[in-house]
Amino acid sequence: MSRKYVVLVITTLVVVLLDQGTKAYIAGTLPLHQSWDVLPGLFNITHIRNPGAAFGFLAGASPRFRILFFIAVTLLALGLILYYLYRATAAEGFQAACLSLIFAGAAGNLIDRVRFGEVVDFLDVHWGLHHWPAFNVADAAISVGAILLVLALIREGRERT
Repeated sequence: MSRKYVVLVITTLVVVLLDQGTKAYIAGTLPLHQSWDVLPGLFNITHIRNPGAAFGFLAGASPRFRILFFIAVTLLALGLILYYLYRATAAEGFQAACLSLIFAGAAGNLIDRVRFGEVVDFLDVHWGLHHWPAFNVADAAISVGAILLVLALIREGRERT
């Protein structure tokens, strides 16, 4: 098996296990909409259910449409990531690792959508009155993977010029 696929499998297993494990712990120990104050004025663990996507996108749409839409979009994204990994060369190993993080995060949230019709979020960052939308381990993996991928592509573009 090619190294990029080993990275994909290991990354996906680690992220999905961490994601689903933390979500199960939160759902099993913290009532919905309740919080644990971790760093006062900065960070809480808050049990939230997000029926939409990032920043509540489509949260108000009909449940049937929303679930089918997000499952279809996620499956399409997973397929595209697999295609890009297939096309990636050994020299693009870092980019493959970034894509693996995005893939793993998308898979973690897909599991929630299939099981519950919504995603369990619990990482709650805030500063004074400013509140970042709650997120989870899968969201963090997607965000880190996407940011690192963009930085790698910018760097690659600069090296070519």
